[in-house]
Amino acid sequence: MSMSDPLADMLTRIRNGVMAKFDSVDMPRSNTKINIAKVLEEEGYIRGYHVSDEGPQGTLSIDLKYGSDSTPVITGIKRVSKPGLRKYAKVGNIPKVLNGLGVAILSSSKGIITDRTARASNVGGEILCEVW
Repeated sequence: MSMSDPLADMLTRIRNGVMAKFDSVDMPRSNTKINIAKVLEEEGYIRGYHVSDEGPQGTLSIDLKYGSDSTPVITGIKRVSKPGLRKYAKVGNIPKVLNGLGVAILSSSKGIITDRTARASNVGGEILCEVW
């Protein structure tokens, strides 16, 4: 059976893995998911990610990150643009997540980038998700 929103599935797996205090979560691989994992690693929300060719389309494994007292680094992750209602923003209307403490991940003409990078590059795009 095909999945209607693979990105929402990825975010839900990360959210559930953090709540259950898992070390890592596995999901089907896609280029969009790999690019989002790269942004999450650059921003310090995850320890890392690994891509393998297991299964019919491959597997993306994300290593979750916790603080010294085992509190999760990701306290919230939310899908913004959905298949039924896409959310686009021009550079001046890109939202700040928790007044800059979180990060919005956008799909733009420059690739999948954070809200800060989009403002610096003066590009808008589709707001995929917010992480804090």
